[in-house]
Amino acid sequence: MNRVCEMLNIQYPIFQGAMAWIADHAIAAAVSEAGGLGIIAAGNAPGEWLRKEIRALKVMTDKPFGVNIMLLSPYAEEVANIVVEEGASIVTTGAGDPGKYINMWKEAGIKVIPVVPSVALARRMEKQGADAVIAEGCEAGGHIGELTTMVLIPQIVDAVNIPVIAAGGIADHRGFAATMMLGADAVQIGTRFLVAKECTVHENYKQRVIKASDIDTVVTGRSTGHPVRALRNKLSREFSKLEKQGASVEELEVLGAGGLRAAVVDGDVVNGTVMSGQIAGMVKEEQTAKEIIDDIMTEQNKRLSHIVE
Repeated sequence: MNRVCEMLNIQYPIFQGAMAWIADHAIAAAVSEAGGLGIIAAGNAPGEWLRKEIRALKVMTDKPFGVNIMLLSPYAEEVANIVVEEGASIVTTGAGDPGKYINMWKEAGIKVIPVVPSVALARRMEKQGADAVIAEGCEAGGHIGELTTMVLIPQIVDAVNIPVIAAGGIADHRGFAATMMLGADAVQIGTRFLVAKECTVHENYKQRVIKASDIDTVVTGRSTGHPVRALRNKLSREFSKLEKQGASVEELEVLGAGGLRAAVVDGDVVNGTVMSGQIAGMVKEEQTAKEIIDDIMTEQNKRLSHIVE
């Protein structure tokens, strides 16, 4: 049996990406119920929001689920405690070092799986007691590192003994099979689940992703030290222009403030931040979470059988 599935008690080694403002209880419950690992993204939300989301998810499924904690959030400590109080099965982390919370989580029986962009950080997380790591390549949407999935996964697999979940640029059975060949134990998929029928993101956002081409994403924010991948639009062009002019971090932060919420909640895909992975060009239809998972698993089994034959 797959060691990630065994460790987390899930049917398929497929995680749903923790997309801020997008990954709420609805999509997370649907993915978990379909046999994958649904993940609620706490983002910058206060603790009581997360508590309500966890309780709403539990009404919809009794399957294991995860919570992603963005460690730069002003509510990080609060939500770190709430996942214990509300009985989350798994915690994934990003944007910081989860070290000071790991013992508390593990004592509560929670599996800890940080997102890492480099070998050095993966090794550090293993030493601190992480149960697995999510190795995310720069093809992913949202905040990214520098290395591609193709080069990052095998290097992290060689560097640690804990399971490695591959993320970034994975949309279908081919990406799934490819990362398994690189040594990954599971995959994390964000952009394709973004257009799932159960996902509550604004319809304008979904349609923008579905209509995207292979070259429609752009990375902005490199000058701030926090690069972000999103679909090209008026906001990304203005941001890029200011960066080239040498704008200060403060000026750029003012321009980007509230951009993700504007796109996700209000549907403003012109002036908002439409975070998306490079695989947006492969996402062509809205499906249920179950249909997405079944499609990936069925087709990859066919492909692997064909290779063996």
